[in-house]
Amino acid sequence: MRVAVVGAGAIGGFIAGALVRSGNDVTVVARGPHLAAIQNDGLTVHGDLGSFVVRLDARAAIDGPFDIVLLTFKAHQWPGFYEQLAPYAHTATTIATLQNGLPFWFVRTPPLENVDPGGRIGALFDDEQVVGAALHISAHLSAPGVVRQSGGTRVVIGDPVGLDSPRTQSLAALLGAAGLQIEIDPNIRTTVWLKLANNVGLNPITAIEGRTIRPTLLDERTRSDVRELMLEALAVGRAVGAVDDVDVEARLNYAARLDDVKTSMLQDIELGRPIEVDPMLGAVIELAERYDVPVPLIRAAYAYVRALEKKR
Repeated sequence: MRVAVVGAGAIGGFIAGALVRSGNDVTVVARGPHLAAIQNDGLTVHGDLGSFVVRLDARAAIDGPFDIVLLTFKAHQWPGFYEQLAPYAHTATTIATLQNGLPFWFVRTPPLENVDPGGRIGALFDDEQVVGAALHISAHLSAPGVVRQSGGTRVVIGDPVGLDSPRTQSLAALLGAAGLQIEIDPNIRTTVWLKLANNVGLNPITAIEGRTIRPTLLDERTRSDVRELMLEALAVGRAVGAVDDVDVEARLNYAARLDDVKTSMLQDIELGRPIEVDPMLGAVIELAERYDVPVPLIRAAYAYVRALEKKR
């Protein structure tokens, strides 16, 4: 089985390394010094699966036939990958969305402008070709070509419309054989929204405070900020029919185990990269407007993070 990992940074690199180590034919799409390091020295992984180095095909762009394409680039980077991925539309290739924020398939009519402007992505890949996912894995690049992973290897996957599809079963078997903790969820929409609610709370607050997750949640002031943002996101989730009642404190306590983990938004702010605020906070604000749900704190966090990004 040929697998492409598109956007093989920290998370994508970890998954690619695990897949290669278990004997799969994997191609990664990366960029800059990270790409050069993989091509020259291989990909080094340190984490819950141990420490190892793998050699694999690394490119600046995706091409060629693949059975499965794992999308691990950040959702706001879709414009840079659209033309590369278009040839896989309406083919037998499985497209798996392993990204933060709302995926393009979550709302199709009308599409979310913060996720899929004009519905261009959704027009490429219908639900029958897609597998959704929510990753509970933390990772960062400690150097080009070097991934450091922590926080467990749990990956929840599912069919967008809740079917027990062969694509989902095949992907679960592939990732499970690579050592990841796989769960097949018949209601992946709920799981994706719950992950989104965590991101809406944790990402902006950790970026604003410059803290990792555990210290943020041990401080009652910032924990309260995270909690209130999550509650607004969950209110929107109830309006769209994605979630019911949620034990927010239990979710906060679970997240607080991540002692030295930086959220993706904090990493991007520190490195001066564009941040994935639109597929997270922007998408929730857009849906809040459709369903007339007040989200003043999420709006304020969105504006603050945008200002912080511009300043940095």
